[in-house]
Amino acid sequence: MVEKDAVRRGYDDLAATYDAQRDRAGHSVAILEAFLDTLDDPDRVLDAGCGGGRPVLRRLAESTEAVGLDISAEQVRLAREHAPAAALLQGDMTRLPFAADSFDAVVAYWSLIHVPEADHQAVLDEFAKVLRPGGRALVCEAAEPWNGENPDWLDAGVEMQWNMAGAEVTRDQLLAAGFEVENVWGAPTALEWDRQEHADGGDLELLDAGEADADDDEDEDESPWTFFAVRLPDA
Repeated sequence: MVEKDAVRRGYDDLAATYDAQRDRAGHSVAILEAFLDTLDDPDRVLDAGCGGGRPVLRRLAESTEAVGLDISAEQVRLAREHAPAAALLQGDMTRLPFAADSFDAVVAYWSLIHVPEADHQAVLDEFAKVLRPGGRALVCEAAEPWNGENPDWLDAGVEMQWNMAGAEVTRDQLLAAGFEVENVWGAPTALEWDRQEHADGGDLELLDAGEADADDDEDEDESPWTFFAVRLPDA
C-alpha cells in the first residue's frame, strides 16, 4: 500500500534525524508509567511501532520481557542499540507475527496514526488477538481526525504521512475489537512535553473513561492527543 510504503521509507531515510530529535527532547513516559502501574507483573509486553526503542521500549525492557515491532528496518536497527534487552522484529501491525494469547499487554505510542485509516480496526483486532484473556493495551490517537502529509518532515527533505481517525472513532473501534475502556488521558503535544515536568503524571488530564474527548472546547485545545488504557475480558 502506498501509505505504508511512504511511512516505511520515511522512517528509514530519516532514522538518524528522528533519533537525535527524540534524544534531545526527552519525551515524557508519564502515561506509560501510569499504565504500567495498573498491570499485575506482566511477563511479556509488545511495543507496537517501537521506532528506535526510546523511550518506550527501553523503559519496558527494564521490568519485563519486552518485544518491539516496527515497519522500518532502520528503526529496528536503532532499537537494538537503545534497548538491547528487548526482542525485535520488523513487521506490519495489521498482521502481527505472533501467536494468539502471546502477551499480557500491548503499547502503541504514536504508531496507529501512521497506519492507513481503513486498517485501524484491523490493527486493534490484532492487538486483541495476541493478548491473553484479561490483557491490557495502551493506544494513542489524535483527539480529532486528520489525514495529511509533510514532504519535508523535520526539515530532512523526507516525506511522512499521517492517518488519524480521531478519539471518538478509535474508542468505538476499541470496543468493536472486544476491549473495555478503563482510563482515558488527554495529553499535550510533544513540544509541550519538552517544557513540562510529568514525573508523576500530574499535569496529564485523566478524562472520563466513558468519553472519547475532553469535556469542553478549552480542554480539547489543550489536549490534542488521547491515550486509551483498555482491557480484554477475563476468560
